[in-house]
Amino acid sequence: MLIDDVSDNKAIGAHGAKWIAEHTVAGQSKSKDAAQELKVLTHCNTGSLATAGYGTALGVIRSLREAGLLTHAFCSETRPYNQGSRLTAYELVHDQIPATLVTDSMAASLLAREGSDIAAIVVGADRVAANGDTANKIGTYSLAVLARHHGVKFLVAAPRTTIDMATPSGKAIVIEERAQHEVTRINGPQISSTGDLHESATISTAAIGIGVWNPAFDVTPADLIDGVITEVGVIEKQNGVFDFKPLFANITEDHRESHPSTIGGM
Repeated sequence: MLIDDVSDNKAIGAHGAKWIAEHTVAGQSKSKDAAQELKVLTHCNTGSLATAGYGTALGVIRSLREAGLLTHAFCSETRPYNQGSRLTAYELVHDQIPATLVTDSMAASLLAREGSDIAAIVVGADRVAANGDTANKIGTYSLAVLARHHGVKFLVAAPRTTIDMATPSGKAIVIEERAQHEVTRINGPQISSTGDLHESATISTAAIGIGVWNPAFDVTPADLIDGVITEVGVIEKQNGVFDFKPLFANITEDHRESHPSTIGGM
């Protein structure tokens, strides 16, 4: 499973990078002009810390960088659990990919400022319904809405095992609600005046007693998704509809059962 997962992730990265190079203004321009900017925004963590290695959406970013196309990556903080600032940012720094962290609420201003230099928003998926509706970390839906308004391509990167043909649409996906304290408190190492890290501390960031709604995921409608990047290629809508059935023509039932699609909070 380790070998298969890394292989699938690298294939997802290659297919996604190729699609962005061929189907976006920044991608086409970058292929012709080395000085052209090509930037990508991602959400949550979809890299080596979330998979067996390489990653799905972050794998696309890695593939673009390896191909000499990516000039800059942006990662959202991904409140309230901060997978973007804690994990994705760590991986981008580790890989020495030029990158900038933004809070979730800065995304609209970022897209307005960067214009067509933002080639795409690429996210992962916890589940893709049969019609293409996609459940992913909370905040994904709002990014899809912003992408459509600003003319930015919105892509979901996920292996075929994430596509749940037994779930007709996103309306059938039950969304987990997580602990209230994730919204009202933050936890992290204390930093001394010299920059050294010390024991972790928990700090309250909200009024004691305030009610909290903390859904772990949201569902992005298929209408807002330009393509689903899988290990066998990028699936686009035909006549406004995703058709995933051909993806499973050569997959045995045993293989599909050994790679179940699940939703869980992280």
